[in-house]
Amino acid sequence: MFFGNPVYLSTRLEQLIIKYPNSDKKSTSVPIEDISFVVLENSQITITNSLLTKLAQNKSVVFTCDERHLPCSLISPIVGHTQQSQRIRHQVNASLPLKKQLWKQTVISKIENQANLLRLIGKNPVRLNRLSKKVKSGDSENCEAIAAAFYFQNLFNLSEFSRNQKGIPPNNLLNYGYSILRGITARAIVGSGLLATVGLKHQNKYNPFCLADDIMEPYRPFVDSIVVNLVESGMNIKSLNAEIKSELLKTSSMDVLINKKRSPLMIAMSITTNSLFESFAKIRRKIIYPEFPIC
Repeated sequence: MFFGNPVYLSTRLEQLIIKYPNSDKKSTSVPIEDISFVVLENSQITITNSLLTKLAQNKSVVFTCDERHLPCSLISPIVGHTQQSQRIRHQVNASLPLKKQLWKQTVISKIENQANLLRLIGKNPVRLNRLSKKVKSGDSENCEAIAAAFYFQNLFNLSEFSRNQKGIPPNNLLNYGYSILRGITARAIVGSGLLATVGLKHQNKYNPFCLADDIMEPYRPFVDSIVVNLVESGMNIKSLNAEIKSELLKTSSMDVLINKKRSPLMIAMSITTNSLFESFAKIRRKIIYPEFPIC
């Protein structure tokens, strides 16, 4: 759910109650069990602690936004699984060779999905296909970065574009979409009883979402596909207006192909994070990632 205007948010009888203090608009309600994430953009929004607690118990994620209207904080549940302590033990005890193999799988999946998106929009993905076959344990030859440079050079029909968080549009759209994706990933990680802090590749001591930043990588092309469509539509992408945000917030519900079946991205993410736990526990050898459909 997205809130861009002043509202008062509270809870009653397992419902999120929305009141509009500066408007004659009638109060509305939404079942909390139907809410996967909440985006709070306006600085005049008031939210009660009891509602935050109910959202956490529902494993919902809450984003707050800065003065540029970009997500700047993420509130996620602490406990998401009844066997969390046992699962975390498997995670923190995972060997370095296992982590390197899991990162290799992650990079291969990301590059393959990037290649499929390029193919879908009529671009030549041959170089990415070759790179995906060269990835070694731990991605020791940095194929991910090489692939990303080629990918973003060809993704948009914009001669001056380069991927940079502070760069020209549509970097602003990508930043927003990736922030939402990061929250979806963190939610699924907690729901699978794992720690978002302990990553496979990302190890920055100042980053509380290292594992989320790892696992979201193969999902990024799904956000990219939305941004490509927005750019090609001719819409003004210099600022993040309500229509653009609405499209990017559809990331959680867009269909992806996982285990040879169509599934909403948010459900697919939970399949991925649970398969990650099973990899840590040596129940399986591969993480289940989605495939970007080419038709």
